[in-house]
Amino acid sequence: MKTLLVILLLINVSQHASAVELYEGDSFILPCQFDTSRLFDPTVVWSRSDLSPPTVHQRQLQGDELKDQNQRYSGRTSMKTDALETGDLSLNLTNLQLSDSATYTCSIRDFGDELSRSDVQLQVKERFPSWARALLVLLVLLVVSGGLLFYFRHYFMSGECLLLHYP
Repeated sequence: MKTLLVILLLINVSQHASAVELYEGDSFILPCQFDTSRLFDPTVVWSRSDLSPPTVHQRQLQGDELKDQNQRYSGRTSMKTDALETGDLSLNLTNLQLSDSATYTCSIRDFGDELSRSDVQLQVKERFPSWARALLVLLVLLVVSGGLLFYFRHYFMSGECLLLHYP
């Protein structure tokens, strides 16, 4: 199912935003395609405008350039080694976190001039929502308390009987 979603996004991503919803801990490939065959010094920059520094990942012909990468993405991003030769500029983002929910921009530059830009909107959700966790904890507490009351019922019953018959 995820593979089909990625294929559909790759077909539709050209110049408009695409929305994707995933869960914490998942990995996802943010799609971006551009014909780089006629470029002399291409660079692809994945960024988020709401971050400082905004760079999520940067790749040049020589390889990844991660000195300006935002710290929260350290060790969690990668691109194919032949990305700038093939034009598949998709970004692999691993171990998704709730804070990864945002709009990501794929910018293609040649000699510093921006030639293309496309956006991918990513929505990361909790696998098990916090309200459901709280409800589960309350339910467990109720079951445990009920079990303890049932187990010690004879103790409580005998205590009540002693109080009733005490002169």
